[in-house]
Amino acid sequence: MTRISPRHPRYRSLVVRAALAEATRRGLVVPEGLIAHGRGEAFDYLLGERTTASAARAERTAAEWLRAARRPVVSVNGNVAALAAGEVARLQRAVPGLLVEVNLFHRTDARADRIARRLLRAGVSNPLGRRPTARIPGLPSDRALVDRRGLYHADVALIPLEDGDRAEALKRRGLRVIAIDLNPLSRTSRAADLPIVDELRRALAGIAAAAERPRSVRPSPRAPTAAYLRRAAQAEMAAGLRRASRPDPRSRAPSRG
Repeated sequence: MTRISPRHPRYRSLVVRAALAEATRRGLVVPEGLIAHGRGEAFDYLLGERTTASAARAERTAAEWLRAARRPVVSVNGNVAALAAGEVARLQRAVPGLLVEVNLFHRTDARADRIARRLLRAGVSNPLGRRPTARIPGLPSDRALVDRRGLYHADVALIPLEDGDRAEALKRRGLRVIAIDLNPLSRTSRAADLPIVDELRRALAGIAAAAERPRSVRPSPRAPTAAYLRRAAQAEMAAGLRRASRPDPRSRAPSRG
């Protein structure tokens, strides 16, 4: 991997990019995944690369939904495995009964095996999806290929870095869909029952942290609506654009008076 100086102003971003590039060379990530990451990173700039109050609220709600589910499943693609396998393992430990399933748009058995092995090394227990045993009706891509023990019979699905087709297909099957997507305008965010507009690792860590806390004896406040969460994210991004458009006083030329 390319050596990156910690003193570089974009150090964390460059480390993630280098990790994805290396994962592409190893066959975990496809080139299309690099494009998807770059698109998400642009939205994160507008959020100030931080978890907003509305995203944190969505993450707490996601933890409640997963803990209350009968058959919760988190879906993992190449980008998720490359960047956040450890966070997925932490979330599985925090939510008893949570299943982890490999699900890919650009699918080969060899790639599914590599991703499953990556998850196992990170501490994920029994990742499903290496050899699909069922198919989601009405979905023409390989995303339809699922495990009968996992997504096929799930009641709540957490789908990070998803495509809209499958989010909509899972909704048609009656699942409660939690999405992690930095684009609040995407079909995935619009289809999800609970869109979390946050960076992948921050979001998974936020959900896991909430799930690790003892259950409250007091009833939780009503869950935020999907429309509210999308509007809140868009408002944060608009504010980010306004902040970026303000003149930097340090760049003003000295007066000659």
